Amino acid sequence: MSGNEASAEGFSAQLRTLAEPIWQRELEHPFVRGLGDGTLAVESFAYYLQQDYVFLIEYCRVFALASAKAADLGTMQSFAKLLGGTLEVEMALHRDYCSRFGLTPEMLERTIPSAITLGYTNHLLAVAYGGSLADIVAAILPCQWGYAEIGSVLARQANRGAETRYREWIKMYSSPEFIAGAQALRGLLDRMTRGWPPSATEPLKRHFLTSSRFEYLFWDMAYTRESWPL
Repeated sequence: MSGNEASAEGFSAQLRTLAEPIWQRELEHPFVRGLGDGTLAVESFAYYLQQDYVFLIEYCRVFALASAKAADLGTMQSFAKLLGGTLEVEMALHRDYCSRFGLTPEMLERTIPSAITLGYTNHLLAVAYGGSLADIVAAILPCQWGYAEIGSVLARQANRGAETRYREWIKMYSSPEFIAGAQALRGLLDRMTRGWPPSATEPLKRHFLTSSRFEYLFWDMAYTRESWPL
């Protein structure tokens, strides 16, 4: 996914403008604010970690499908690298981080996906199985780009003196490497959609907005520690 960077005039910038009200509400959500100032209840963060663990497993399947649908070897390798990095590195780091909040590997493996987690992963998998690579990138971009944006905003707050017990989480998602990965996905989508008529991009807009809504709902689900009613 290396190559031209995302453009301020590219299709990804249009998507970000469309999703602005949703993304702003994410930044204002008490879960995200609590990450930034350290006031988020540990119980809510632990619940988030458990749900994020089962989310990441399904997310890996999406990367695998993206690699399979890539039109060139370089893009295939990029998604294979994302898949390997998530399975072998991020999941291991996630388990280590979870242990600091009292979550054992056995507890993570027993996690039952919430209704929101299941709905979000089913959405991503449906797009990945039934759509093109452009569809997949539009669907996963709110997660990759959104986390980079939230991490960067919270990091700037921390640099102004806000102390938080969640600073390692913030550092992870505001790292140059993570931001570069999100920008690479933006650039890929911009290149793939260059010259497309508006009618051809409508499905991508729907995918992006649906994933953006699920991102908000994921924070809200973790904040309230929402469980199945039955």
